[in-house]
Amino acid sequence: MTAAEEADRKGPADRYGRLPWFRPGDLTAEQRNYYDRLTSGPRNKASLVDAHGRLRGAFNARLLDPPVGTAIEQLGAVLRFGTPALTGRQREIAILEVARSERSGYEWRAHSAAGLAAGLRPEELDAIVSGRDLDTFSPAETLTRQVVQALVTERDLTDLLFAAAEQALGLTALFDLISLVGYYQHTALALRVWRVPLDPDGAPFPDGEAAGAPFGH
Repeated sequence: MTAAEEADRKGPADRYGRLPWFRPGDLTAEQRNYYDRLTSGPRNKASLVDAHGRLRGAFNARLLDPPVGTAIEQLGAVLRFGTPALTGRQREIAILEVARSERSGYEWRAHSAAGLAAGLRPEELDAIVSGRDLDTFSPAETLTRQVVQALVTERDLTDLLFAAAEQALGLTALFDLISLVGYYQHTALALRVWRVPLDPDGAPFPDGEAAGAPFGH
């Protein structure tokens, strides 16, 4: 086998940001259990792994501690796919508000696509990233944005906003929004610290900054 063929077999450099990019064949039994649970779950497998089966995004880092990684992955799956108190549009609006606040290019790119799939319009994505109101958002969606914006900036809700959310959204939806914010802030932090790169064809963050610090982390 030539050096070129060996390089092609191995694929691109086995670093993913600051971490090793773990190959399925090199995983321990505990890591493999996490890997298999993740890739057989409700997420789109094509977005989870590269052509060599290596995990993308924040998922690769979770192989460092599989029990913790599994718990985090399961929480994320429930928040994404098991929160009927929120519509798909509301969930993606909340996640995108966190991505904007955290200046996370990876989260924005992943969830702008998910948002479009959930029914958000391109002009609504533009409104979120620029912090503008738009009359195509329903009253519940506008309130969802206000709640998430308060959570990420003030780390709290005023009595007035809490009362409005309790009445219009319900306590279960409010609990789910708080949980979504915490989970995606955690994910944004991991992406930043591990320097997780955007895909080679990844576009810069919508405000024009390049994929590097801080948006590309």
